[in-house]
Amino acid sequence: MRILSHFACILLLLALSASARAADVIDRVVATVNGHVILQSDWDDALRFEAFVEGRPLDQLTDQDRSRSLDRLIDQELLREQAQSGDAPAPRSEEVQQRIQDIQQQHSATEPGAWQSELHRYALNQPQLEAYIAHDLAVLHQVEARLRPAVQINPQNIESYYRDTFLPQLRKLGAQEVPLAQVAGKIREILTEQKVSELFTSWLQSLRAESKITIPVPASAPASPSGGQAP
Repeated sequence: MRILSHFACILLLLALSASARAADVIDRVVATVNGHVILQSDWDDALRFEAFVEGRPLDQLTDQDRSRSLDRLIDQELLREQAQSGDAPAPRSEEVQQRIQDIQQQHSATEPGAWQSELHRYALNQPQLEAYIAHDLAVLHQVEARLRPAVQINPQNIESYYRDTFLPQLRKLGAQEVPLAQVAGKIREILTEQKVSELFTSWLQSLRAESKITIPVPASAPASPSGGQAP
């Protein structure tokens, strides 16, 4: 699903805020969103899970990565507040498993032993991963259901994209040109996904403007979250 690439980084971690886990130390508050507290452990989990999905070693996370992760946690809370009970359809198990297979291939860990080793490095386990991804996909469906109906793509939009973008790309690649009628459906979907992404960005900006967001000063980033045995 192409639209996933536009904002999956924001949505993929929504399940983390709904999953409580025991902590060996007392959490501190790193942000509040309309009175909802985001804890240090939430931030640690987000960094670890996001790094796993992206296939990035934990010791290579930068301060900028950590700052962006906290911003995404804030956006996630804003989206959670907008979610209506029962609006997000449950994803099919095939969707969840396909996403997991994609991550396995990214990690070059298709063998059971190698896969378990990768999960262990990021302090995750299979049930956690499946729950996170299922929740993410459900919210993704909800966002698309809210925004996609507002998108209108007319024939002129399709013709312009075909003339100004699609054909130049084909020529650059040295490929044979194809008639508009043959690719009109594909172009319509591309334009629809781009518009949904724009609407999503605008929606988040509006939610932030209308919300009370507090980040304690200083909101120091955690050290690189360490891997280990998943609970």
